Amino acid sequence: MITLIDYGVGNINAFVNVYKRVDVPVKIARSKEELAGAEKLILPGVGHFDHAMTQLNTSGMRDTLDNLVLGDKIPVIGICVGMQMMANNSDEGNLEGLKWIDATVRKFDESTIKQVTRLPHMGWNDVKPVKDISLFRGLEKEAIFYFLHTYFFECNYKEDIMAVTDYGITFASAANHENKYGIQFHPEKSHQYGEILLHNFAKL
Repeated sequence: MITLIDYGVGNINAFVNVYKRVDVPVKIARSKEELAGAEKLILPGVGHFDHAMTQLNTSGMRDTLDNLVLGDKIPVIGICVGMQMMANNSDEGNLEGLKWIDATVRKFDESTIKQVTRLPHMGWNDVKPVKDISLFRGLEKEAIFYFLHTYFFECNYKEDIMAVTDYGITFASAANHENKYGIQFHPEKSHQYGEILLHNFAKL
């Protein structure tokens, strides 16, 4: 069972539709009571870092999520801003992050980007796994994913980097520490590649 955390930020229905296609049961949690019994968690996110953190902090779910993730070691995956929220803080805002992975969120330096379209980093790009991890099983070669972001996840420990992508610099497009996973791209918008990844998460 996949539990989608609905705190008012992120396209929940897109994830529901993916899991319906691969025949994996899902439920949506909008309160701490609905988080009870969670086996795997998805934390989606779009938009501004501080707005997303404020929405989660005021949802009534924050303490329960910390207990599930940090105490019970329930697998969780943060997506796009959901990944960035897992960090300590972000250059985009002033609020503290969840501090689930030791990292800081940085803004791309446009002067290093050769593409005509610079920021945001928008569209399809390669994701290259650097760890042998089951989340990317079947995606080791030729998999591309859809990105839309201006800030990137900078891990303080290299061993937490799960996959990398090039956009002016080589950055961590996926990270992992223990039961906590983060991906900067949007699997729900990445066709068959995203479907494989989300299905892999369900099988962890």
